[in-house]
Amino acid sequence: MSDDSTREPADEPTVKPDGGVAASGSRNHRDVDYLDREVNLLRPSTPFMRDHLRIIWTGFAAWALVVFGPVTLTAVAPGVMTTPMPVIGFPLHYFLVAIGAPLGALLLAFWYARKRDALDEEYGITHGTTADGPEGTPERTATDGGRTE
Repeated sequence: MSDDSTREPADEPTVKPDGGVAASGSRNHRDVDYLDREVNLLRPSTPFMRDHLRIIWTGFAAWALVVFGPVTLTAVAPGVMTTPMPVIGFPLHYFLVAIGAPLGALLLAFWYARKRDALDEEYGITHGTTADGPEGTPERTATDGGRTE
């Protein structure tokens, strides 16, 4: 005999083994009640969360490579990394940490913004205003959801 209290309700989507939610014929984010979904980094509960998490983990891996790569290479190959570069006279490891890490962070921020915009477009998410205020000006809302004056 099975316990009815452990079964999922019939209106709940079927969870795939990889953590995603079985497609219900539409990838429209408006069909999903995100407030009732558990946010779990190891097992995302919606296709949007799964795709967004893939972008986040890819960016994290690239960031770790940019930040820890020069330091690790200096420990592994100190001769190459501490030799002064011909034109600027600084050691390679100094150049990579001082110039490469900030430039890498800037490029990663640009990459993330582009990927997130593409993901929002794929799922039909818009970030515009929802209603117009007095005299045709866009209505502003507070971050807690309340109205501003």
